[in-house]
Amino acid sequence: MLPVTHGNKYTELHILLYTLILLAVSLLPFVTGMSGGIYLMGALALGLRFLQYAVRLLRGDDRQVALDTFKYSITYLMALFVVLLVDHFVFF
Repeated sequence: MLPVTHGNKYTELHILLYTLILLAVSLLPFVTGMSGGIYLMGALALGLRFLQYAVRLLRGDDRQVALDTFKYSITYLMALFVVLLVDHFVFF
């Protein structure tokens, strides 16, 4: 809906901003002591990769990059939960 009302560049910028916020929020379980080092490394790796997709999306106007970013967002969420579970069951 947002690309229809505000255009692609506006939407891509917001995807980048929300990805930065998501990266910061995904580190909170480590900061608050809910998880350990495995989670921190996994969350950073996954989040930085997501950030890379968001930057690629902002720099270009390719529908394939947009589709790849969408696909990675689904993979990201699943992988983040897997890393959280591994961290919990391996070290607690």
